[in-house]
Amino acid sequence: MTANRIIEIALDHFAENGYEGASLAHIAEQVGIKTPSIYAHFKSKDDLFLRVIEQAIHDELKLLREFCERSRDNTVQHQLFELIAQYKDRYDNDNSVKFLLRMMFFPPVSLQALVMEHINAYLDKMEQMLVTVFERGMERAEVAQLDVGTVTASFMCLLDGVLVEMLLGGPVRFKKRLDASWKIYWLSLTP
Repeated sequence: MTANRIIEIALDHFAENGYEGASLAHIAEQVGIKTPSIYAHFKSKDDLFLRVIEQAIHDELKLLREFCERSRDNTVQHQLFELIAQYKDRYDNDNSVKFLLRMMFFPPVSLQALVMEHINAYLDKMEQMLVTVFERGMERAEVAQLDVGTVTASFMCLLDGVLVEMLLGGPVRFKKRLDASWKIYWLSLTP
């Protein structure tokens, strides 16, 4: 149970302070243990950080599956737009999302290869789930009969672009970029 609590608290610290700014002493203090006790559960700060990444990815994939299931009766256009738009509130209110997005785009240099291995596996799973959404849209004649892999990859590119705008430009620029790019993107998919 303590390992889970350490991961939970570490996620908040990494989300707010980044890898370099997070302190194992502060994490241990908030958990209610001494710093050396962290090493009973994790080999190092790097090990803890990678476990936090794994947990954040696990949680995010679960939320994506639930979102896709919950919204499957909506039009694909509405479902996909909402998928992107909801990141703003989730980023503001959920440290797991904040942590994951920051690490996707700005991983610690010393762990970049390992972090990106996890992130790329996550993005591949996300893309697989979205293929199903696009296939359903094509079956319903909501989406033009295009190569589903290309359509999904272009959606991922759009998502990346507006998320970077959210991280670097703020909420007003995020909304402006999302609204403008979504109109053009969706027009290209309309049958």
